[in-house]
Order: sequence, then structure tokens, then C-alpha cells
Amino acid sequence: MVIRRVLAPRIDFGALRRELGLPEDFPAAAQREADAAAAAPLPAVADRTDIPFVTVDPATSRDLDQAMHLARRPGGGFRVRYAIADVFTHVRPGGELEAETWRRGQTVYLPDGNVPLHPHTLSEGAASLLPDADRAAVLWTIDLDADGGTVAVTLERARVRSRAKLDYSGVQRDADAGRLPDPIALLPEIGALLTARGLRRGAINLPLPEQDVEPDGDGWRLVLRGPGPMEEHNAQISLLTGMAAADLMLAGRIGLLRTMPPPRPEAVDRLRLAAGPLGVPWPADTPVGTVLVGLDASQPRAAAFVDQAAELMRGAAYTAFDGQVPEQPEHGGVAAAYAHVTAPLRRLADRYATELCLALHEGREVPEHVRAALPQLPEVMATTDRTASAATRGAVELAEAVLLAHRVGETFEAAVLDVDEPRPAGNGRAGRPPGGTVALDEPPVRGRCTGDLPLGERVRVRLTAADPTQRKVAFERA
Repeated sequence: MVIRRVLAPRIDFGALRRELGLPEDFPAAAQREADAAAAAPLPAVADRTDIPFVTVDPATSRDLDQAMHLARRPGGGFRVRYAIADVFTHVRPGGELEAETWRRGQTVYLPDGNVPLHPHTLSEGAASLLPDADRAAVLWTIDLDADGGTVAVTLERARVRSRAKLDYSGVQRDADAGRLPDPIALLPEIGALLTARGLRRGAINLPLPEQDVEPDGDGWRLVLRGPGPMEEHNAQISLLTGMAAADLMLAGRIGLLRTMPPPRPEAVDRLRLAAGPLGVPWPADTPVGTVLVGLDASQPRAAAFVDQAAELMRGAAYTAFDGQVPEQPEHGGVAAAYAHVTAPLRRLADRYATELCLALHEGREVPEHVRAALPQLPEVMATTDRTASAATRGAVELAEAVLLAHRVGETFEAAVLDVDEPRPAGNGRAGRPPGGTVALDEPPVRGRCTGDLPLGERVRVRLTAADPTQRKVAFERA
């Protein structure tokens, strides 16, 4: 689902950048290192340029971390080849560039341009898996049986060459027309198998549409977009690789996992209670992930149910270990152990996790600079995760307020996504008035709303405030 509305042509995101303390240019020494690395010849590694890889990303992306090639195995099953940008080839341990990437932690995306983890000469140039150019990569080869179960994993440093830069919308159109290019023709089949395996494990995927702000000529547009089937299939390949990486780490008793506690039973019980009034079928003994995967989140009641289900997904973290395997090594949403290794151009942790996996797979000692980095990475990633989330949220909130600034007093159709728990006044504490969160039909804005709100129903709401300086919109039930 995509809903668009053109915004005012002038939105200044500079104040948000300053508020978050986002860096601007790279220090001169770090930039020089990046430029020298971009100009250096590729290392002598296995030549896999005969494999016709392709990338699948948003249309405007140039920081391309992953390239894919899918094939059937003789005798049955599948072979997944997943090439990941080999950033360690370009970033010297102990150098100024490495130090700067630790200060940044990850790429932060804003509508008027990203704040990259690595200089553009690398992130959108020599290290990016752009088409028709030889690139350094770490190549994961994962063999699957006919049901999508992993039967073998290998990885190696390799030289690769992407044949095409594909985008999600184009790939979805090709899939709908039955004309996917050969390197990813099996993606719907493999993706469906992997999704089914995840649901049987108890995996949970929230089909939440995302708000985004995109350029539109001289102005901007606010977009509400839900992931398409091919985007979901593509994500399954990344999850498959992350689970293979976690298995290596657990076997080697050293690693950096992406963890999250399983959903609390009482939270699942509360969600089940909400299902009936919202008209969401939930047969006995059906896992919550299976219930969610069948919902159309563009419908108000389903959207409210999905919003309630977000309470199940709490406590995500990076967990480093060396010698002692974590007591709880799994990610509750994946329902398996999982590690981030597929986005090293954009996330600092992936660079070290990939290098760790190479050492474990090859049976050699983990490099000391990698081992020393592990206990420091969780805090760096947690801090920069908060910054990246605040940037995304702040940009959308600013766009919403600019879009609605001249419409205070108007009424809109909206769906009620969440209702506040009542809180009476007492013991020196102010009471909480009735209210909750609503999502406007058009423009695609979410905001707080006061009044008695029926969860999962449509209501009319009146805009009471739209302040771009505070990035705030507010509504009351009309």
C-alpha cells in the first residue's frame, strides 16, 4: 500500500541534524585513507566474477551491501549465493578511518541526504556492489534442501561482479508478470519456503507500513508504504545468512548476536484478548506469527491489531560473548539465533561480525583487533540505533507538521490504532485524559488524539495543533 501527498516545497532538516549532533564532512585524514583505499587494486582472492549476481535495493540507493544469485542444486534443493561488500578490505585497522566509523556507528538516513558510516568514495563507490564493476566481497554459499533447510554453509573472500542494479518495485512488477531475471527467478519459491520454516519455528514479522519522506520535484512527499512480497522474500535471504553466521559463532563460542527475548506469555495473552473485539481470527494453537502474516494492515482493525502486537517485540540488543555462550542467544522475532552480517557499508557491527565468521569458518584464530572490538560494539550500536531512530522519526514528524500547519481546525477521517490505559488522578499524580493514537486516511499522518476512542474503528478527528518548530501534531475526536 502506498499513499502520497506532496508537501510544502520548503522543509529545512538542518535543525534536526544539529539537534542530533550528526557529523558533516569526514576528517581530512579519514577521507584521505578512504580515497587511497578506493584507488587501490583489489586483493588477490577467489575470482567469482563468472557468477551473474544482481542487487535488489530501493531505487535511489547507491550503498549496495548485498548481491544475490539463486540456483537449483543437482539432485534437489537450492544454492543461495550471497555476496556481501568486503568493507574490511578497504578500512585499515588502527587507522583514522576506522576510528571515525566507530564515532558514527551506522549510516543515518534523512530526506535531504544520508550521514554515511563510510565516505561516499567507498560507501557509494569502490566498496559498493554497483553493477558492471569488479568488487571485493565476502561470499556466502548456503545450500538448502527441498524444504528450505540449511544443509551446508561456506564463505570466502572473493572478487565478484554484479550484472544489474534492480529495485523493489521493478522486481515486484517482474514477479507479477512472471519474468524475473534468472539470478533471482527462484526468489519467490525460496522466500516462501524460508517464511514457512520461520512461522513453524515461531517467528514473528510485523507487517507495519512505514512512513517516509521522499523528494518530489522541488518539494517533498509523505509516503506510507507496506513491504511487498518480493521485498519480504529478499529479507528472508538476509535472515538466512544471519542465522548461518550465528550458528558459526555459537559453535566457535565467540561472537556478536542480535538478540531479543521471546514474547512474554502475558503479552501474548493480552494480544489474544484484543483479537476478538477487533475481528481478527485466532484459532487455538496457532502461533501469533501465523496470525499476523495473513493480515492486511491497510484495514483499520488489522492495523490496530498489528500496532498492539508491537508490544511483543521489546528488548532487542547486541550481545557479545567470548568463551561463554549467552544464556539466551536467540532473537524472539526470528525464533532462532541470529547475527547482523549483511550490511557492513551501513552498520559498524557487521564489519567485525563478518571478519569473525571468516576466521571461524577457516579454522584460524580470530584477529585480536576483532576480538577486542566485540565487547565495545553493543554500546556503540545501541547509542547510534537511538540516533538513527530519532532522525527517522523526527523527519517524519517535521513533515507531518509542515503539511498540516495551515489546516488546524479541519476534520479528517482516521483509524484508531491504540487506546491509552485510563489513569485516574490521585496521590499527587495527574490523571490521564481519554485518548490514543490515530492514523489519518489522507494525508498519511499518525498522531495523538484525545477523546473516547474505539480501538480499531474509524472516527472523525479535528486537528488542534500542527507546530513545525516542535514537530508536533495533535487531534481531538470530532
